[in-house]
Amino acid sequence: MAELDYREPEAKVIHGALGDWELVIGMEVHAQVASRSKLFSGASTEFGAEPNTNVSLIDAAMPGMLPVINDFCVEQAVRAGLGLKAAINLRSVFDRKNYFYPDLPQGYQISQFKHPIVGEGEVLVDLEPGVARRVRIERIHLEQDAGKSIHDMDPSLSFVDLNRTGVALMEIVSRPDIRGPEEAAEYVRKLRQILRYLGACDGNMQEGSLRADVNVSVCKPGDYERFRENDDFSILGTRCEIKNMNSMRFIQQAIDYEARRQIAILEDGGKVDQETRLYDPNKGETRSMRSKEEAHDYRYFPDPDLLPLEIDEAYVARVRDSLPELPDAKKARFVLDYGMTEYDAGVLTAEVENAGYFEKVATGRDGKQAANWVINELFGRLNKQGLTVTESPVTPEQVGGVIDLIGKGDISGKIGKDLFEILWTEGGDPAEIVETRGMKQVTDTGAIEKAVEDVIAANPEKARQAVEKPSMAGWFVGQVMKATGGKANPKAVNEIVRAKLGI
Repeated sequence: MAELDYREPEAKVIHGALGDWELVIGMEVHAQVASRSKLFSGASTEFGAEPNTNVSLIDAAMPGMLPVINDFCVEQAVRAGLGLKAAINLRSVFDRKNYFYPDLPQGYQISQFKHPIVGEGEVLVDLEPGVARRVRIERIHLEQDAGKSIHDMDPSLSFVDLNRTGVALMEIVSRPDIRGPEEAAEYVRKLRQILRYLGACDGNMQEGSLRADVNVSVCKPGDYERFRENDDFSILGTRCEIKNMNSMRFIQQAIDYEARRQIAILEDGGKVDQETRLYDPNKGETRSMRSKEEAHDYRYFPDPDLLPLEIDEAYVARVRDSLPELPDAKKARFVLDYGMTEYDAGVLTAEVENAGYFEKVATGRDGKQAANWVINELFGRLNKQGLTVTESPVTPEQVGGVIDLIGKGDISGKIGKDLFEILWTEGGDPAEIVETRGMKQVTDTGAIEKAVEDVIAANPEKARQAVEKPSMAGWFVGQVMKATGGKANPKAVNEIVRAKLGI
């Protein structure tokens, strides 16, 4: 499959009071593994369960409880790595990351540090047709989630829900290759898309299945290129991390605010402190949460309860063979096979379910026509009513039936839209509806000629004008279509109108 050609976009430049600045952004995305049980226990991961009901003795850190690795979660991490064109490490190690939170019963988080399961990969972030940023992935490691502290149920007490404790996460760490707020949002969107295609994560940001920590710093123009040449982070500005972002819009807003905050400090002669910050969407600003920890602050050491995780090349090959067609490959194929624009291919492949729906419609039919009906009629109506394609009341077979009727000349495109409306609200077989409701297009040239002659006879002055101005033929076509209830074949009407008018 031929790859699409891309060019690198320009970096985002912010004009400060004393000069220009460029953004440098890296991201740590926490993707919940699409597993029904947790990483080291058999407890359920069901969302929305009553507090503290999805908690095993292991999750609650009861004495003597030992973790047991969930092999399904391991497979999903390998799938994610392969989907991001990353190196798979045949040997990885689980470590204890020591810190205290009330919602972390063990007093440590089981994670991976020096030896993660997945190494370097990449994500191609589409910004507009023909323009993309290649973002390098540094690593993916498996770790368990913490619980949740709840502070708004009582004025003087905080509560702890341990349902999420032990839920399997893939932490996907990028290099600082993202250069603007919009790119950051598109990076998360593309990552989410790939993970959903793979089935490794459902990507539901509202339910916390996908969260992003955003590292933001600013530098002077030219510094980033020197950093890329030398891989020397000291060339870049001090970074601040914005935690737990779960909205594309908030990610953009937080980065823009944080960048301008840092620029203002630097231009005032100050120094940016490396710290962890939170974004307040109500105020549209970031605020300090705590000073940024270094790795040694967590006192990482290999978890003595877990042996190193070892897999072999045959295992990786089996997982690779099970991978589906991924978004970039599918998009390139749609452009090539169906002759559609890159933009339309991007719309149709944005969600794996959308692409599957379209291909069912397009099978054995004109790809461009199928794309037009799916994008404009179906997606337009779904968006208007806030539905996904899996919730559509109109099936791919029904949309295909409408296209077939238009292709055979039984109905016009306008009647097709009326038919789609009936299918949306009432359902049924398109061909039967057309037959029983008398929607079939009039193709009898005799009947069309009679209608054309009647319209011309009723409008002699306009007929004379049309001889001098042939573009007026469209007015007559419209009147004939109106007179026939939209059932006359538009092409036949147009030909007969021109013949009768002599233009």
